[in-house]
Amino acid sequence: MTSPDIRIVLVEPTHPGNIGAVARAMKNMGLERLVLVSPGQFPHPQAAARASGADDVLARARVVGSLAQALEGCGFVAATTARDRDQYFRVADVRDAAARLVRETARGPVAVLFGSERAGLTNEQLEMAHLLIRIPASDAYPSLNLAMAVQLVAYELFRVRGLAIEPTPAAGPLADPAELERLYEHFATVLEEIDFRDRTRSGTHLMGRIRRLFQRAELDRNEVNILRGFLAAVQGRRRHAGEGKLPDPGASDEVGS
Repeated sequence: MTSPDIRIVLVEPTHPGNIGAVARAMKNMGLERLVLVSPGQFPHPQAAARASGADDVLARARVVGSLAQALEGCGFVAATTARDRDQYFRVADVRDAAARLVRETARGPVAVLFGSERAGLTNEQLEMAHLLIRIPASDAYPSLNLAMAVQLVAYELFRVRGLAIEPTPAAGPLADPAELERLYEHFATVLEEIDFRDRTRSGTHLMGRIRRLFQRAELDRNEVNILRGFLAAVQGRRRHAGEGKLPDPGASDEVGS
């Protein structure tokens, strides 16, 4: 079984032993691509000791300074969470999510995000994902160790890869996170220019809702280009209007009576 293009991304892991245990879990399940976002301590002897035979996975691990760097070139992104989130995030069981991730590798690299041991992933980090993964656990103690969570997801990915699943229908590659971020920045700029503002009491939810809307839509690159072209046209129309007021379509061409 060949290794799929699936990145396991650990965001700000604090304990080097957990990094080593994650590498071992990955190697057990045939995964090779480990990315560390601002790890607390790495490389570290504890990471090497806990890897226990997965030193090659550790040696190939990429260390980056931001989540955006970790996701460069990725299409589909899933993120793990142990906490309840609002209804605007799409959430899937780990088994269903694994099947989706494996299907999406036919279109390009995919990633699974895991947060730090203490805080998990922030809402801002979750907004970079198309799907949230929930791992069922006892209500009495639902919190999983980081390496345990990776092991469960990696096992489900391994299991799915051994099944005959239908590939994702032929389509263009999904827009990568950098392309989506440029779209969101463009959207925010246009909303500001046309004075379309968040009317809620806090005034901070609009762009978050727009981000989650488009993440659920799973835009491909052509669709992002269409939307940015539309936004550019809106800006061009406003610039033209600023040079001289556009005629009122309901007004008469005649002057006086």
